[in-house]
Amino acid sequence: MATTHSIPSVDLADFTSGDAGRKAAFVQQLGKAYEEVGFVAVKNHGIPDELIADLYKYVQQFFKLPFDTKHKYEIPELAGQRGYTSFGKEHAKGYEAPDLKEFFQFGQTVEDNDPISSEYPANVQVDEVPVFTPTFFQAYRGFEKSGKYLLQAIALFLGLDENYFDNKIHNGNSILRAIHYPPITQEPKSAIRAEQHEDINLITLLVGASADGLQILDKQDNWVPVTSLPEQIVVNVGDMLQRLTNNRLKSTTHRVVNPPREMWNTSRYSIPFFLHPKSVMKLDCLDSCVTAENPLAYEPITAGEYLDERLREIGLKK
Repeated sequence: MATTHSIPSVDLADFTSGDAGRKAAFVQQLGKAYEEVGFVAVKNHGIPDELIADLYKYVQQFFKLPFDTKHKYEIPELAGQRGYTSFGKEHAKGYEAPDLKEFFQFGQTVEDNDPISSEYPANVQVDEVPVFTPTFFQAYRGFEKSGKYLLQAIALFLGLDENYFDNKIHNGNSILRAIHYPPITQEPKSAIRAEQHEDINLITLLVGASADGLQILDKQDNWVPVTSLPEQIVVNVGDMLQRLTNNRLKSTTHRVVNPPREMWNTSRYSIPFFLHPKSVMKLDCLDSCVTAENPLAYEPITAGEYLDERLREIGLKK
């Protein structure tokens, strides 16, 4: 299995090929990578290059708007779950200093009359960049589809039914987040743009980034730089999946560091897709993951309760 900066690389086409041998090999490769590293690079992920290029183009157009224009899309009562969140509002769990970023979040659009639609606020439309919202919607659906395949493979690796996650993530509370780390204009207090953290959700799919800076903490406590190659997305395990599997699959600690001084005048853009289930999904540890060697580590909780708890811890919810 090829590696990129210690990150295993897998080919999603093996899983969707219809070839039982290739599919089984993919399941084992993916599961082993998540047990040992927590991050994996995925090629043939199904999200078109042109769509990714458009996404980054319109995201950059939005963040270049004057602050007063962006600020009208910041709606405090939504706790950052839709629309714009201005610079310095979010911090990592356990850290007081805010991350050096601003971001925009786009959520689920329910299209099948599912009553769950009442749980989700409407997405915020950006008037100044008319193609912004339809492009986000198209990308959101692409990430959902890729994420569903990856969770099917994870289910098989865990000895569950292949479709275990399907109804739990259909119309789930996933978030597509566009992040802008602005240029550094004065000597920073820290070398970190986004402090070390783990993601809240089941899995995170990250497509490209306009600059280096992402690092993961390996099992030897070394920070390893991560760069997704062209035509690959980087996918990591989040805390909900770690909790569900009683720590069998690891939610990897990661951070974003400042660029070298000569690059301080540049922006960094990043677009992760945080794949969440519906709020009613139980995150109780799977019986198969609780053993004498790996005793029960977590109390029962739903995905909605857990998300609420974490949003308060990172300062987005009061």
